[in-house]
Amino acid sequence: MTTLDDVACLTHTGSLLSAQGRITASYDLEVADAAIGEYCALSTLQGIHNANACAGSICYEGASRAHIINGMGVTLGDSIVGLTALAAIKQRYPDLSFAIYRPSRTPLFVKALYHLAAPLFGTIQDLPVSLDTLPADEPKVDIGNHLFWPKFSTMPMIDFFLWALGLDPAQIPSQEKSNGWLKRVALPKLMPEWKARPYVLLAPAASTPVRSIPSQYLPEIVSRLWAEFRLPIVGFFPIEHERYTNVSSSSGSTASYLAWVRGATLLVTSDTSAVHVGAGFDVPTAAFFTTIPSGLRARDYAKCAAIDLPIPALTGIHASARPEDLALVERAYAGLEGVDWIGALRARAA
Repeated sequence: MTTLDDVACLTHTGSLLSAQGRITASYDLEVADAAIGEYCALSTLQGIHNANACAGSICYEGASRAHIINGMGVTLGDSIVGLTALAAIKQRYPDLSFAIYRPSRTPLFVKALYHLAAPLFGTIQDLPVSLDTLPADEPKVDIGNHLFWPKFSTMPMIDFFLWALGLDPAQIPSQEKSNGWLKRVALPKLMPEWKARPYVLLAPAASTPVRSIPSQYLPEIVSRLWAEFRLPIVGFFPIEHERYTNVSSSSGSTASYLAWVRGATLLVTSDTSAVHVGAGFDVPTAAFFTTIPSGLRARDYAKCAAIDLPIPALTGIHASARPEDLALVERAYAGLEGVDWIGALRARAA
């Protein structure tokens, strides 16, 4: 098998196999800050399904377990949607469980999501693992390094994961694409003063600044929310506004974060994990999208008013903190005053 060079190891559209026969995630090599070593593409091996290398259906019929290799990314939003695709498979094959192999250096708050989800889906194991430990007669699906797969930038995210898992997205009803499995996750209760109290949750920060709501616009967003709904507004970091409460001290875990979204009367967010969590709990939501068209993220979210603030120069950009890019984002949000996003949110709450 052909050995990949260092750049190819980090950008390969799939998982890697070491010279010692161990399945490895590119992400783990990227953040390890060490010499990469010798790796080849796992997808070249017989019995490994990698849709980017060779698309097609997968036979889950009669299988008791399927192995999901290097799924479903290292961010919270991607992981929620990827697990929704697994839930669609379980809907059709209830006796099937999953062995999900994950990058070991995944951020801890994302790892926590998988441990919360494990009772619903199967086992979670860190990479690397020996190829020899994966039974030859059980389905093995490689979704490694999916951010570099061309279809990830052109398909709705849920359709991408369904396709990568060997399902036809067109055959899956829209209601199965909105992360409803989150309702079955065991979550903590909110603190007593908020447990039965209506509130608006403001979650503007994505995993990258280019998809976040710029901080200078947040006080005005709080003011508009208060003027319209007369509900307390809460969030996870400081905003200077008398109608806003920072609840970050009680949202220090992934489970508590999910619980805060679940309990919200309304949600205002950007292209971040909160929009996917809100959809899972049927929370009426206004979500702002800049570099990624909303149809690729929120198409199936019936309770979400998706507000596109397109930036042609940055279309398709998943991550950036470059000052020149953030200046374009700030300019896009300057036009928010002319958008009736409050009315769109009220309509979703009706």
